[in-house]
Amino acid sequence: MQSLDEAKGVYIISVTPFTDAGALDLQSTDRLVDFYLESGVTGITVLGMMGEAPKLTADESRTFTRHVLRRIGERVPVVVGVSSPGFAAMGALAESVMGDGAAGVMVAPPGTVRTDTQILDYFSGVAETLGAIPWVLQDFPLATGVQIAPSVIASLIHAIPTCLMLKHEDWPGLNKITTLRQSMAKGDVRRISILVGNGGVFLPEELARGADGAMTGFAYPEMMVEVCRLFAAGASERASDLFDAYLPLARYEQQPGAGLAVRKHVLAKRGIIASSALRKPGKALADLEIGEVGRLIERQVRRLAEIG
Repeated sequence: MQSLDEAKGVYIISVTPFTDAGALDLQSTDRLVDFYLESGVTGITVLGMMGEAPKLTADESRTFTRHVLRRIGERVPVVVGVSSPGFAAMGALAESVMGDGAAGVMVAPPGTVRTDTQILDYFSGVAETLGAIPWVLQDFPLATGVQIAPSVIASLIHAIPTCLMLKHEDWPGLNKITTLRQSMAKGDVRRISILVGNGGVFLPEELARGADGAMTGFAYPEMMVEVCRLFAAGASERASDLFDAYLPLARYEQQPGAGLAVRKHVLAKRGIIASSALRKPGKALADLEIGEVGRLIERQVRRLAEIG
């Protein structure tokens, strides 16, 4: 199985299916995993921010992760989000999921760390807690409020050999990718995989800047898979044309607050999950929003027909 520092393509951020009553829906989880694999993803990430991880109990987190891992087997790597305010909980969950077959874990900084020194000290504690476990640095300042400069990321990569991937979702963040890739090309810092987030709404530009692919979610993961494949094959214009057909819906899905409800609605509409329910607190889409999503999908179908 491919090492995380060599990861390419799409590591899809999985939603967590619930029943209308709010219980884990493991039957839908099976269909969802099969759908992701059939879409051509090269990895799957569970318990991410858009996987409603904070709404799960510790037992539910382990149950869901174990179920996904058993369904996948050894077909693609699975990364598990283990971010936690305390290192004890982080370490316990990380040890559990790695024992079940995960390829690595993902950690975002808490909003309490602000300065470069605080960030470096925090991730030094993460590395001590995780030991030999491979991990992904999630750089998502729009959600965490923590700004991590490229120089700090480079210092983390240099100091912590178990940090194998950057989940990059700074916004705007294209120059951060360029700066890091230039440092890696010159040998100033070890090369690691850079997969991007933010629903993939900047995916063509990020790939052009040196990203290896995406680690994010979208109701049509097959689009991101094909865009990455075409870009790697040198067909960047074709990749951009395909991306453009899906962009209005991807943009709509990126709305703060409503985005996950949009994604789950479309996945349910596609017959992948039985219910579009978010676990409380979380609201369903209003009728007007459902109508807007429907019109965006209709336009998407027309655009795809136009580009062939």
